[in-house]
Amino acid sequence: MTATDPDVVVLRGTAHGMDSERAAQRLREHFPEKDVRLAETPAEERELIESAPVATGLRIDPEVLSKADSLRLFASASAGVGHLPLEELADRDVAVTNASGVHAPNMAEHVLGNILVFARDLHEGWRRQSNNEWRHFRGGELNGSTVTVVGMGPIGERTLELLAPFDVERVGVRYTPEKGGPAEEVLGYDDDLHDVFARSEYVVLACPLTDTTEGLLDEQVFRTLPPEAVVVNVARGPVVETDALVAALRGNKIRGAALDVTDPEPLPADHALWDLENVLVTPHNSGGTDEYWERHADILAGNLERIEETGSYAGLENQVVTPGE
Repeated sequence: MTATDPDVVVLRGTAHGMDSERAAQRLREHFPEKDVRLAETPAEERELIESAPVATGLRIDPEVLSKADSLRLFASASAGVGHLPLEELADRDVAVTNASGVHAPNMAEHVLGNILVFARDLHEGWRRQSNNEWRHFRGGELNGSTVTVVGMGPIGERTLELLAPFDVERVGVRYTPEKGGPAEEVLGYDDDLHDVFARSEYVVLACPLTDTTEGLLDEQVFRTLPPEAVVVNVARGPVVETDALVAALRGNKIRGAALDVTDPEPLPADHALWDLENVLVTPHNSGGTDEYWERHADILAGNLERIEETGSYAGLENQVVTPGE
């Protein structure tokens, strides 16, 4: 490596309105002795990737990867990696990590905020304020409720942790229930989830969209949920059968829903969900946070320290491709 070869290349890209320069700045703070370069154009990406052992970004285009003769680690700045050329990266013996956990603090706070809105009926207060009405209403309490969180990745686990001081019964659902987690009860998808749905005042969806979870909340589940139940979805729209949800909301079979994701998405302007007073809709922005790039850079910095200590590109945090496998 010559004096002009970069240690880390940060590829261009924008997430939540913020560009990857923030990741470069954070990495320079961690490693002032390293040469961290930001590639701002396609030409710079192709040039800098030729001699860089580490690159990071939201994606790596095939023409850029074809130039990456020295690349040993690609740190994806997104949690999902389905858009990446994983087979080609593996063929090149490049380790790949993702940004799982970056969204956990802010998305868990988004969930908790929506739960508290429904617990205290704050949305009813907002409606009365919009009509200049000084008219009392009685809110409820979160205390003593059962909250079931479906999906116990970083977002689901952080949600369960934030709920701990509220004196609620916390139930988690995950693919590997034997791992446990910050809940009084942890179930698997193979368990009869209707038993727990029947006693849940709040059902939080924080799971990936898979064959198992697609349509998980269907007409049968809405018949099982108690009428005081609220559904909070920060997962993916198709985890819920939309027609069944609308019917349950209109028929007062459940109390309400807070939806950061919908099916279809974007939600059409004439869709029924917009006009239901017991629905809160946000435009898939629960993942937006000012700390996005900094948290991703912190994960990469920790992995760079592991590599320096061990000399190995295996056993990294959030590793999805391991060299030699």
